[in-house]
Amino acid sequence: MILKLDSDLNKKHFQPSFPQGPKTENRTMPPLLLDPALFTENAITADTAAMTEKIEMLLASVPSVMEVGAPLVRERRKEKQGLLADEPHHEDARWGEAAAMGQTVPVRIIQPQADITGVYLHIHGGGHTLGSADAQDQSLAHFAAALGVAVVSVEYRLAPENPWPAPADDCEVAALWLTHHAKALFGTDSLFIGGESAGAHLALVTMLRLKTRHQLTPFRAANLVYGVYDMNGTPSVHTWGERNLVINTPIIQWFCDQLLPPDQFDVGRRRHPDISPLYADVKGLCPALFTIGTLDPLLDDSLLMSAKWVVAGNGAELAIYPGGIHAFTMLKDLPIAEEAKGRMIDFLQKHKSTS
Repeated sequence: MILKLDSDLNKKHFQPSFPQGPKTENRTMPPLLLDPALFTENAITADTAAMTEKIEMLLASVPSVMEVGAPLVRERRKEKQGLLADEPHHEDARWGEAAAMGQTVPVRIIQPQADITGVYLHIHGGGHTLGSADAQDQSLAHFAAALGVAVVSVEYRLAPENPWPAPADDCEVAALWLTHHAKALFGTDSLFIGGESAGAHLALVTMLRLKTRHQLTPFRAANLVYGVYDMNGTPSVHTWGERNLVINTPIIQWFCDQLLPPDQFDVGRRRHPDISPLYADVKGLCPALFTIGTLDPLLDDSLLMSAKWVVAGNGAELAIYPGGIHAFTMLKDLPIAEEAKGRMIDFLQKHKSTS
């Protein structure tokens, strides 16, 4: 994929151009090419740089999640405090229950006012230790209305109280339930999946579980946003250091330790394909959009996974946003966040209408 950089560096519009590549299973697969200009400081807009500076100063003035612990951060977010505070609840959102394999999992359901033409299985982020299915009601309601889809967000169990494999088990239950009941519940079996950060990890783990354990590939497209795909850390994680832009190397390692206690999960086990999708066989999975910012310690996760996706013969798009930090799509009044969300909607819309 070639990402073309607008000549005016204060007006960045990154439009992908796909030169013709080799044909795989009667499809023309585009090569994945990167424009080095995207990774330069000159590519970062003034508003993005200003937002990053403001956030870095804010985070430097408060204790990190490692210092205060996950329970207190969860409580503060529920009280609408902090950088990534929970959004207000949406009047059309409701709780439901997914049931499969003898287990039940709470799900948050948002349906658009218009006809439902698809269902998006959403898995929230938060380092596998924070977040909830009702924390993004407003954003997901906008997503539902823009795409004409019902959104089903999974209220999976959180670490450290519920370490691996509990979060993945819950997402598997929700995905199986939706696969078997979407048509009856929503009038369509056009399914999509996605998530942010830890949610992108769990979304990919869920796709792999359905394929390997149940011989199912029900999703038409995947929306994978600044995900983590190597639970022992890719090179960009290990070399990032202490600079805190929502996450840094110690915070990422702390999150991983909450999910995968070190006394139970050594390096080899953390990199087992069931846990770290970067080491899994991803052949036969749906087209995916990988979204990442250049100032995200998880940069290599998206670069490497998107390349692996293409090598496996799957359709892939890679959206790179200069200066984007981790969780940048959740920041208000940030142009690259709106651009990224628009790209996600366009990507899913394209696969909703062509699949």
